[in-house]
Amino acid sequence: MSTPDTMDTIDEAEQAWHEMLECETGSLIGRVADLERQSLAQRDEIVCLRATLADALRRIAQLEGRERREDDRIERRLERGLSSPIRNGHVPQRNSQATGSQKDLRLRQSSVASYRHSSGSSQDVRDAAASPRRPVSYTPPSQLPQRRSVHYQSTGSLHSDSPSSSSVSPVPSPSPRATPLPVASTRGMQYNEDEGTITMHLRGRPILLFPPTPFMESYDLHKVSTPPQSKLKLDWVYGYRGKDCRSNLHLLPTGEIVYFVAAVVVLYNPEEHSQRHYIGHTDDVKCIAIHPNKLLIATGQVAGTDRRDALPHIRIWNSVSLTTNHIIGTGEFDGAICCLSFSKADGGNLLCAIDETSDHNISIWDWQKGDRGMKLTETKCSVDTVVCAEWHPLERNQIVTCGKSHISFWSLDNGGMLYKRMGVFENRDKPKYVTCVAFNQNGDVLTGDSNGNIIVWARGTNTISRLVRNLHDGSIFSMCVLKDGTVVTGGGKDGRILHYDASLSLTGEEAQIEGHFGGIRTVSEGRGSQLLVGTTRNCILVGDLEMGFNPAVLGHTDEVWGLAAHPTLPQFATAGHDRLLQMWDSLSHSVVWSKDIGEQAQSVCFSPDGTVMIVGCTSGKCLAIDSETRELYTHHSDGSEPLQVVRFSPDGSSLAIGSRDNSIYIYQVNDDATKYSRVGRCMQKRTRGIRGHSSFITHLDWSVDSQYLRSNSGDYELLYWNPGICRQIPKSSVLRDVDWATHSCIISFETIGVWPESADGTDINNCARSGDGKLLATGDDFGKVKLFSYPACQPKSLFHVYAGHSSHVTNVSFLQDDTRLVSTGGNDTSVLQWIVS
Repeated sequence: MSTPDTMDTIDEAEQAWHEMLECETGSLIGRVADLERQSLAQRDEIVCLRATLADALRRIAQLEGRERREDDRIERRLERGLSSPIRNGHVPQRNSQATGSQKDLRLRQSSVASYRHSSGSSQDVRDAAASPRRPVSYTPPSQLPQRRSVHYQSTGSLHSDSPSSSSVSPVPSPSPRATPLPVASTRGMQYNEDEGTITMHLRGRPILLFPPTPFMESYDLHKVSTPPQSKLKLDWVYGYRGKDCRSNLHLLPTGEIVYFVAAVVVLYNPEEHSQRHYIGHTDDVKCIAIHPNKLLIATGQVAGTDRRDALPHIRIWNSVSLTTNHIIGTGEFDGAICCLSFSKADGGNLLCAIDETSDHNISIWDWQKGDRGMKLTETKCSVDTVVCAEWHPLERNQIVTCGKSHISFWSLDNGGMLYKRMGVFENRDKPKYVTCVAFNQNGDVLTGDSNGNIIVWARGTNTISRLVRNLHDGSIFSMCVLKDGTVVTGGGKDGRILHYDASLSLTGEEAQIEGHFGGIRTVSEGRGSQLLVGTTRNCILVGDLEMGFNPAVLGHTDEVWGLAAHPTLPQFATAGHDRLLQMWDSLSHSVVWSKDIGEQAQSVCFSPDGTVMIVGCTSGKCLAIDSETRELYTHHSDGSEPLQVVRFSPDGSSLAIGSRDNSIYIYQVNDDATKYSRVGRCMQKRTRGIRGHSSFITHLDWSVDSQYLRSNSGDYELLYWNPGICRQIPKSSVLRDVDWATHSCIISFETIGVWPESADGTDINNCARSGDGKLLATGDDFGKVKLFSYPACQPKSLFHVYAGHSSHVTNVSFLQDDTRLVSTGGNDTSVLQWIVS
């Protein structure tokens, strides 16, 4: 029989045993956590090595390919017996512009591109201080985000899926006629050889055109116009989509920053200041996910205008070769894909996707099954908006989603079924939005919300273990756990970046982003101590908490309609509904300056010498601004309707302004283009057969001698004017042989071929002729840039077509030496620069 002393001894031994077990269990958990961290760190190192090796192989192959192309070019020249030197680079030199091309090459070699650190000034590139006048010999700008001192050319765009990016329409067989008929017709067009007139129809409306005299005898409607020998290649993409997209800024092991804008995914190397582009998508890219191996990338898009070719889908592609590995979900999604995430604990075998339907369906894909993957399961996620979905990095088959008034914890069982547990807020105030998700090194879930709070959800539970209140004024849009276990958060309203230790105690390190860049949309880890910051005003900043942040990418935040090429320098200006007027340098691929003009801008142009810019605004106000100092010289108001187009005459003595009130306003300009006196108004009149435009003005062109003006309107008219007396010239045939200084009118004899069959008159938004008169570019409502031979006067004019924009292309313009073309997007807010080769 046991004595009390014996019992006490047994109890003490049992208690000691339990304490030892608890100690061992705690130690084991700690060791397992340490092993998990070491395993993740080693995996990251292996990923970096693999990615670096793949990138090195890509560069070697690129150099070998360049050498082969150079050798082939030498052989072809030798075969043709040419003795002219071979030009380095990718822009061919025209004989007629040899001097300008050589100058351009020198400029390329001397361009400056290096980051400039801020010195604490509250005003940077958005409204820089006045600069002295530019010397005659151009040097690349140094006012804005500057990069390294050597200019690197873009490595170009690879596009393995869509031949339309550089395709040529099939050539139909011409049908020659033995005996020309007095009146020939094709595709709704008629040519009257006796009168020398062509009648084309847009939306059933007849338009009478007069071919120039050299065309009258030999013109044949059935002739096929061949596409130009020149082609376009995407050179640079300006802009970033941070206004309404999240978690879309990542650093790859190659040192490239990957992000998207419009239908283009950009891989930007800030050290080399070079871009590569993935252009496999057919419409807006809305989300992005990086595979755990850091080589593969998944991107999801919205439904496009063409329901057959632009269904919502996901593309999984190689970030080194830019080749597409898988296209999944075509025809499976009813709405845009808004969230993507690769599984992490199993090495990325599965992909989670959420669409933007009313139920915000969540689907899980075995993306490696065939070319189109296999959907394992799909279920309703939430009737409320979902803004984020992430796989747990340590727990297999665990997913966290969050959004409006909710957070959900999902489990995927072995049978492919998804089970959801809603996050329990208990008696705490439920936030209006749970805005972001991250995971600490222990596997706990961290969320930021619209109240500026951080909530910690213990690993494996759906309950709150800790709440840290009121860290930001307004929503926490982004949260990032760094490699050392510390945490940074970004405020969408207050623009602050805060740093915490692993226990979520503030370290005292923080940064304030200047207001003109916008709120913080996303924060991700960069190289070393650097952070990458995407903002709500479509900017990307790079820096750290100690030294501050500098802009690496600046963009527009609303529709961009104004575009003008500088007449003498490799620069161009854009203006948009976001009230921003920006000057860009096409060689250094940077913003020279950016200014908030306080008005929504609709159009822009340069004076003939490039010293003055005219900006037409949606309010009817017209601004005259110095192109170097940004000084406002004067402003005038012409009605209250948007000023659709502004144009200086070639001699600089006059300015024509086309308004949405159906009128063209003519101004007399003084010698230095700083003062403007209104001459009159070209408008609708019903006397003596002169009727004027009955719809808004869309396009204007001056004659070479500055004596005549022609205009298009919203009801598909082509009219001619004497701007000196503001009178219409009713007899258009007398101007059939006039030389026009520019060609932006989309309705003319020279642009017959740009209109496809059964075209809506609003399909084509703008066109531009190259300075040498050989090329014609158009931008249309379907996001396409097309390149024709000039003149495109045949109904069957073949062309090259290029994708990249995801919205209507609002404007196109060749730069001063014709080696580059710039196009602007509407709702996609992007600016694309193309090499003409």
